[in-house]
Amino acid sequence: MKAYFLKIASACLVSCTVFSASADRPLMPAKVLPAYQTECASCHMAYPPALLSKPAWQKIMSGLDKHYGTDASLDGPTQKQIGVWLQAQGGTYKRVETSSPEERITSTQWFEKKHRSIDKNVWLRKSIKGKAQCQACHTSADIGDFEDDRVRIPL
Repeated sequence: MKAYFLKIASACLVSCTVFSASADRPLMPAKVLPAYQTECASCHMAYPPALLSKPAWQKIMSGLDKHYGTDASLDGPTQKQIGVWLQAQGGTYKRVETSSPEERITSTQWFEKKHRSIDKNVWLRKSIKGKAQCQACHTSADIGDFEDDRVRIPL
């Protein structure tokens, strides 16, 4: 009986450690493709690829000529290189499986649920400039760190 409880305690300890490590791990890959950083972050934050599904990234990359109202076209080799990298790094977990119709991170179900307590006027503050400006409140968003205990909502 004692051995049985030791096995259960060990399993709980291992599973808690694994869960904790994966929950604290930043979403941005350790090695970011330089072309992704250069091209995408020239207009907006280089979002961690895991925030959207692989099919969502494929749709975004195939429509760069009308990228949310802007022509973000790239030369063929660069577009292919970034597209392949996004497919390798795109989200595969349950919360990103259901993307928004327009493939916006800010209109996904998980984003809206996570931010439901934020008053709509907060998004309009000059210090925030909208929902897509993750780094305004998540000060380590550039490395994919969105932990709640590190959120700082500016005035």
